[in-house]
Amino acid sequence: MNNSPLLEDLRLFCVVARKHSFVESAKELGASPAYISKRIALLESALGVRLFHRTTRSVVMTEEGSDVHDWAHRILNDVDQMMETISTAKNVPRGTLKISTSFALGRIYVSPLISEFAALHPDLKIQLELFDRNVDMINEGFDLDIRVGPAHEPHLFAKRILGSQRVLCASPAYVKRQGLPKTVAELTRHQCLVIRERNESFGIWRLMGPTGLETVKVSGGLASNHGEIIRQWAIDGHGIILRSIWDVAASLKSGALLRILPAYSQEADLCAVYPLQLKNSAKIRECVKFLQKHLDVHVER
Repeated sequence: MNNSPLLEDLRLFCVVARKHSFVESAKELGASPAYISKRIALLESALGVRLFHRTTRSVVMTEEGSDVHDWAHRILNDVDQMMETISTAKNVPRGTLKISTSFALGRIYVSPLISEFAALHPDLKIQLELFDRNVDMINEGFDLDIRVGPAHEPHLFAKRILGSQRVLCASPAYVKRQGLPKTVAELTRHQCLVIRERNESFGIWRLMGPTGLETVKVSGGLASNHGEIIRQWAIDGHGIILRSIWDVAASLKSGALLRILPAYSQEADLCAVYPLQLKNSAKIRECVKFLQKHLDVHVER
């Protein structure tokens, strides 16, 4: 209905009900008695009932007025609690924080840090879900997505939390059997293990090198949508992979994998993506700040 009562008129009504007087209510509210009388009349018109019996000395609630007072009291309390909750949520992490990220990043790095973050905020409920696909943050209800690469969706916000890159790798057995590619173009003649990355076209590798950006279409006998499977296939000698340095750092260190074309890499910064500005959500803001601080210490590069 177009003439629904205003919240402020309900507040004014509750004051009059408490004071039993337009004059005394006007003094408390810093308004004129005529203004108070006018707003009560508009509220009565909107509700279609008489709220007060008026005398020369006081006003007394009608039976309908008493019912309205009970409803108004509950409504205004709910509104006040809502505003307090929203205001608090901007400053104190509370409620449920739903986070998404990729399988490898989530299992190896994000989940241990979320465990630490949860210990600092015991009143915060956290859900962490892992995917090797892009998530629709709004429709799927996620508050935070930790991803490789920035946000391409215009309605989302993003913050870089760690600089990183993807590198080319293969096992010593593969290199011994097939040799080393000397140029990016030669990758087309090699077995390349392709993964459907969350932010990359399938089978298209874009690499930055000494002469700038080079793009190559690669293929091979094996492909998967799971990064850890692809990495293990590379260790088993099945081909060349393009993976984030943090994902292959341990394998490179142990010698299970070797860098291929080390002058080339692909930018792959870790970013926090979220649908609300950080100033409006303490739970998102504090989690992003925590990950930005601690990922740099934990991630192998």
